[in-house]
Amino acid sequence: MKLVIDARYTRITHHDGISRYTAGLIAATSKLADVTMLINDTRQLAMLPDVPYLKISAPTSVLEPFVALQINKLDADVVFSPMQTMGTLGRKFPVILTLHDLIYYAHPHAPKFLPMPIRIGWFLFHQVYWPQRLLLNRADAVATVSNTTAGLMRKHRLTRQRIGLVSNAPTGDFARRDPSAKPKKTLLYMGSFMEYKNVETLVRAMAYLPEHELHLLSGIKEPRRQELMELIPNGAAVVFHDGVSDHEYEQLLSECTALVTLSREEGYGLPLVEAMSMGTPVVVTDMPIFREVAEDAALYASPDDARGFAEQVRTLDESATWMEYSHRAVQRAEHYSWERSAQQLLELAKYASDHRK
Repeated sequence: MKLVIDARYTRITHHDGISRYTAGLIAATSKLADVTMLINDTRQLAMLPDVPYLKISAPTSVLEPFVALQINKLDADVVFSPMQTMGTLGRKFPVILTLHDLIYYAHPHAPKFLPMPIRIGWFLFHQVYWPQRLLLNRADAVATVSNTTAGLMRKHRLTRQRIGLVSNAPTGDFARRDPSAKPKKTLLYMGSFMEYKNVETLVRAMAYLPEHELHLLSGIKEPRRQELMELIPNGAAVVFHDGVSDHEYEQLLSECTALVTLSREEGYGLPLVEAMSMGTPVVVTDMPIFREVAEDAALYASPDDARGFAEQVRTLDESATWMEYSHRAVQRAEHYSWERSAQQLLELAKYASDHRK
């Protein structure tokens, strides 16, 4: 099968979620099929596997509605996009579009750092479902990363096309940590600082964890940093890293007590799987998507209960409990791999190809 994968959402300095997802799928799928990737900037190649590529217009270009005319010459059996916004006018190929989550229907306000016209458009788009239906129904099949999101898509009738699971997976070769080594009393948060991520409750919970440090690993805008700093309880230890390298991230994961999040909405939760693959316990929001991803390998807490979250963290102070959840984490993470995701993609691609015929 000749499969074309749209890699134009790849970052040029560091991966974000979509970027990692794309690179992981390309690397694994290229071992099983004839893969060509689409880029719009040659600097993206440093973040991607060494496979054939075609340089075309950017996904933000005014040419995007007609981008299929540039892709047609590849004579692809199927084109896969990790987003749902790829232009399809004039296409001569089957296409799979992807919807990762429905977060912004529950939390429709765009990040404050975006220009006001984009924030207004973002908000209006997520007030009703019909624009999303128009996007998804152009496809021959639709991919998503979790059964939780697939269920929501069916509930809201977002597409009449087949919905297939193409899972996320741990990226990188993070080594299994030594379960016999005593963990540091550090808690790691990896993710954005948008309001629905609910980092505020993590910060407030440090009032009940005086012996622990909370490390906020991701890059953060200064106004948001100031908002969170004002919430830090007296005497609590909260460390802002403002971004870490993969090596630094692995080192921190190999030493900490747990990776934590009290996010109110998620489409998947890749940091959970990355942490679990190393044997690092996770303490997370009790909600369907995290139950799907982690099952009984996680400790769960209400996103509105700072004290209850702290109590779950303190259960890991017992060495036997920590080792038990470390073992569970490794076992659960083995369920996810890019090889498995590549197989899922190829199965969905075969359906899309047959459907087009």
